[in-house]
Amino acid sequence: MERLERFYRIDRLLKERPPVSFAALMQALEVSRATLKRDLDYMRDRFNAPIEYDRAARGYRFAARRTGPRYELPGLWFSADEAHALLTMRQLLVELEPGLLGAQVEPLLERLRAILGSGAHSWTEVERRIRILQPGRRGGRGVQFGVVATALLRRKRLRIRHYHRARDREIEREVSPQRLVHYRDNWYLDAWCHLRKALRSFAVDAIRDAVPLETRAKEVAPGALDEILAGGYGIFAGPAVAWAQLRFSPQAAPWASVQTWHPQQRARAEADGSWLLEIPYADDRELLMDILRYGFDVEVLAPAALRRRVAETLSRAAARYR
Repeated sequence: MERLERFYRIDRLLKERPPVSFAALMQALEVSRATLKRDLDYMRDRFNAPIEYDRAARGYRFAARRTGPRYELPGLWFSADEAHALLTMRQLLVELEPGLLGAQVEPLLERLRAILGSGAHSWTEVERRIRILQPGRRGGRGVQFGVVATALLRRKRLRIRHYHRARDREIEREVSPQRLVHYRDNWYLDAWCHLRKALRSFAVDAIRDAVPLETRAKEVAPGALDEILAGGYGIFAGPAVAWAQLRFSPQAAPWASVQTWHPQQRARAEADGSWLLEIPYADDRELLMDILRYGFDVEVLAPAALRRRVAETLSRAAARYR
């Protein structure tokens, strides 16, 4: 915990349940006796915090308001992960299909605004100065999102009409919704397809029509969902998983080495500065696109089928410029 965060934690503890013993403060902050003493002295001296020790109650508390400089903590800021999480959460709530959560959304948004503006800056200033861009987000909103989400939570089956982009045609399926997944700024429905008798993922923005049924949805154990749908690479899943071995050049290694391509990835640095990465995949479509982003700076070492696919794709691309 950063020192400024500790100051805010002390402030909250003394306001919520005074008086607070020295031992309780140490335990809550997970600091040593010396560190806590320094923090209390610093708050009194630098921020004019009216912290006093109540001998009768054997604890610390804020004294009654007194004359002199005003007690005020400096603006609390968030870590990169915290700021991203809060702003992304607000963005997702704003973009939810109207009616899905109804009156519950606005109170959540208000709470997020309060958190974002809890420091020295208003939430409007935070949002104006910090942006979350979604370059991979597809333009068409999933108009059936509310229907899908409602059936998912009610545990009812759906009859959907889904546009299959690769085949340029619509398909109709009866499915048992299992979960909604927000992946690379797009929503996907993981569902049991009663025609194929298997798990499938459907892009929600490509669901042209969704009709809720009264039939109870088939339940798939979470472990089975992860084994089948999360074992491969990206949104494309399947039972047969292969391992791709990629070698990034020393020039690309500083970028590739800090990326998480897959939760189960294996990686190591080579003596020449290159970066060796091994990742599981069941379908190479999305993996192929991510490999091609690195162009000349990555080489597929294995398996041979993936190596050929990359070579063929690059050859066809190069042919356009001859």
